[in-house]
Amino acid sequence: MIKYKSRESSAILNSLTAGVVPNIGIQYILVGREKEIEAILNCFIDINQGNSIVKFWIGDYGSGKSFMLNLLKNLALKDKYVVASADLTPERRLYSNDGRALATYSKLIDSLSIQTKPEGNALPVIIEKWIETIIMKIAEEKNIPPNDLRKNENINIVQTGIIKTLNEITDVGGFDFGLVITKYFEGYINSDDFLKKSSLRWLRGEYTTKTEARSSLGVREIVNDSNYYDMLKNFCKFFKQIGYKGFVINLDEAINLYKITNSLMREKNYEKILSMYNDCYQNRGNNIFINIAGTNEFLSNETRGLFSYPALKSRLILNKFETQEIRDFSQPVIRMLPLTHSELFVLLKNIKAVFDFNYSISIKISEKEIKQFMEELFNKPGAGDFLTPREVIKEFLDILNILKQNPTLDKKSLFDKIEVKKRIDDNILTSEIEII
Repeated sequence: MIKYKSRESSAILNSLTAGVVPNIGIQYILVGREKEIEAILNCFIDINQGNSIVKFWIGDYGSGKSFMLNLLKNLALKDKYVVASADLTPERRLYSNDGRALATYSKLIDSLSIQTKPEGNALPVIIEKWIETIIMKIAEEKNIPPNDLRKNENINIVQTGIIKTLNEITDVGGFDFGLVITKYFEGYINSDDFLKKSSLRWLRGEYTTKTEARSSLGVREIVNDSNYYDMLKNFCKFFKQIGYKGFVINLDEAINLYKITNSLMREKNYEKILSMYNDCYQNRGNNIFINIAGTNEFLSNETRGLFSYPALKSRLILNKFETQEIRDFSQPVIRMLPLTHSELFVLLKNIKAVFDFNYSISIKISEKEIKQFMEELFNKPGAGDFLTPREVIKEFLDILNILKQNPTLDKKSLFDKIEVKKRIDDNILTSEIEII
């Protein structure tokens, strides 16, 4: 018997009903992704050895890209990585000169997650953990009781130690990064919430002018569109120094870069991807795992996709020996193949089990009737071209909800009402979110 947790079962059903990927409990509905999981775990081994990796998760809407990024996040948190996630949107890009790249950075920092704070906003927890580590280190080196170092009269000793440590681990922008951390420490020791909030604002990229930042914190620079990636690398080194294994960055909905109408701006965004790709694979950044999820058009369209940028096409071209049966998970691009009907059947069984547990009931729908539901659904005209797991799950949950409230209802009458609606053209779906 699987031991579910009430909070997780409720979150799963609420998310699936709303058409989005659950943030927690996804292990209960995981089906058919064993090889992808093995590939992720192998990447973690490489990253823990000091390497950095970029992976592109490519597939049609409904193929499981968002689900895999969420699963990857959960696996990373359990393996003691810090994880940041952001959807790329018309207002969030990888390159811009109007704050849209900075918006992506801010979203990533807001979403920082660790195992004890998986829902995000873990930055204050991480900083304070690091400060306590530094205090203990200085206390041992200088033979000063840790509690004495937390007193205001000894603040300069700890600040010097923080700056010295950060200067050793940071690169571009490292001085200001270190200064802001010391300001946070000062606020931490003196219970100065304004100073702590000002420091977090700077680290999150929320200052819009250098003048305001200098007035609040005494720094010379601020995080902006052009230096945000260097700041992410500083964060990675910072996390490593605390004891985390590395930094996982998940970027979903990359189709929104494909949809940038200005060809020069679109190319600049692809150039930024190339820069990050080269940075990771040429060991100019360590212990970073960047994951980018997008559709087939985003990758292979030679007019507007990544393949329109020759340097990226030469790096991301798929292994010509790969087939649907013979996969190569070592290459940068991992194709997300749709679930088979048998895998989808197991998924629906898993969802019913979660449903029964959550509502403390046992919906009277047998495995045979689940198969009948699937047959009814997939035999509808157009099902092969337009049906996605998200839509199958939504129909199935709708039926379970009706049966929960009307237990004597004839299931066959519900099956007869199933319809397959033609999906809108992929190029119009700017915010489509797949389930599995």
